[in-house]
Amino acid sequence: MSSQNPSQVESNRESADTRKMPFHKYKPFEPIKLVDRTWPDSVITKAPQWCSVDLRDGNQALIEPMTPAEKYKMYNLLLELGFKEIEVGFPAASKTDYDFVRMIIEENLIPEDVTIQVLCQAREELIKRTVESLQGSRRAIFHLYNSTSKLQRRVVFNMDRSQVIKMARDATELVKKYTDELADTEVILEYSPESYTATEMDFAVEICTAVMDVWQPDVENKMIINLPSTVEMATPNIYADQLEWFMRELPNRESAIISLHTHNDRGTGVAASELGIMAGADRIEGTLFGNGERTGNADIITLAMNIFSQGIDPCLYLSDMPKIVAIAEECTKIPIHVRQPYAGELVFTAFSGSHQDAIKKGMSLVEKSGDQQWEVPYLPIDPTDVGGSYRETVRVNSQSGKGGIAFVLEEHYGVSLPRPLLLEFSPIVQALSEADGGELKPDVIWDAFVTGYIEVEGPYQLVDYQLQMQPGEREVCEARIKVADNSIDIKGQGSGPIDAFVDGLVLALNEPLNVVDYQEYALGEGKDAQAICILAITDDKHAVFYGVGISQNTTTAAFKAIIAAINRKWK
Repeated sequence: MSSQNPSQVESNRESADTRKMPFHKYKPFEPIKLVDRTWPDSVITKAPQWCSVDLRDGNQALIEPMTPAEKYKMYNLLLELGFKEIEVGFPAASKTDYDFVRMIIEENLIPEDVTIQVLCQAREELIKRTVESLQGSRRAIFHLYNSTSKLQRRVVFNMDRSQVIKMARDATELVKKYTDELADTEVILEYSPESYTATEMDFAVEICTAVMDVWQPDVENKMIINLPSTVEMATPNIYADQLEWFMRELPNRESAIISLHTHNDRGTGVAASELGIMAGADRIEGTLFGNGERTGNADIITLAMNIFSQGIDPCLYLSDMPKIVAIAEECTKIPIHVRQPYAGELVFTAFSGSHQDAIKKGMSLVEKSGDQQWEVPYLPIDPTDVGGSYRETVRVNSQSGKGGIAFVLEEHYGVSLPRPLLLEFSPIVQALSEADGGELKPDVIWDAFVTGYIEVEGPYQLVDYQLQMQPGEREVCEARIKVADNSIDIKGQGSGPIDAFVDGLVLALNEPLNVVDYQEYALGEGKDAQAICILAITDDKHAVFYGVGISQNTTTAAFKAIIAAINRKWK
């Protein structure tokens, strides 16, 4: 409860209403005029070319950069996931990066179908050093960049447009000159006008065209034009407009692979990449789980899984998400958030009672139908497709309902409760969860069920029994029952074991008992399988009492259930 009185609350509210954020410091981003945009009608039908920049962009964003061993572990993970293009470092800026590039080349650690990529600024000494790092490689992407935004031209470089274009052209000439010396290496040029989103669109086209004029790509030998959202400046639809406009205006578009490298400053890096693909982009650069400068890069795991969820091959193998998470956390020392799409610990988990009920019903229908199409409420994909478990989809806390309890008992213990018993047991669990204040683990729920319905404290206990068949298909049951500190022998007969046992109890205890609900099924398979019997009895006032028995012998399970129900009657 709040310790503030109503007048204090009102005063605080008025104070908040009079305070203002300094919004006047910022000016809105001016969108381009593209009245005939076509990208909103596009649908993503295939995966883009993926390029992981975990070892470069991701690594430079870490408080503790990866050690060589960690870089190699991450590199192997990227290969295992199926990346065909991997930016392995900035070799001219870091000896660690240079040595890593040399190691994977000299030790023949680059698969035939994988192309490494290296980043380099538009400066001759850096270009020369970067080319040296590629000696002996089979195929490499030389990623050249310089910043082109109006702000950077004014504040950082003090250059006009023509000077920045000359910088890009001269650097491209140098890349051609030095890579010509790599006789055995196929070199693909990638050019990035850094801060593309803050660059005037006509200038972005002009400088990229100038670079293409120097490199001379064609349809058979394309170069990569990478259009980075180095800083997210506006909503993703504006980025898509910028891209569609650029691709319309770029001469010789068919000779360029349009690549995107989005950041997440506004929290829409994934959306910007998706809309960019819709606008015509061919390639995506990003990192596992979005690690990168400031708020991060595009999250390739989320992008690929979004594509997968639409019935499209993501062209990455992500079926062991727990392993991917473990290696990423080990190498980056950044924990994956529990709500991280597709990979977080809780992303397939429902605590809400209505959600749990819908998931339970949906999964039951999928299992019964045998249909391979996945359609389950609140679960966009099958958790098992990424190494998850059905058991983790429903977890119980004070917000949960009977559907969650039923799901936990079925998935973890194979026990399916009749609805009346579920309605009776749910408040017990609810009280436990409210008292605990947190999540109730399955074993706590099971212990409550055992205490309440199986191993019920009470005066009655089954000691032993014998069954005999009589003429006329009547069955006789002789049993010994412990009542408090005494033992009594009972004898009854009926059409079957349960009928005979109840008859004996009625005669000995001198009270009416009727079995009104009964179900029995196997728990587990094979020689260790047990039978569970769930039944209800009524007394002379028609009150209903449930009891549960478990035993390898079906008759024993039924007798135990009856005794448990009687004990519950006397509690």
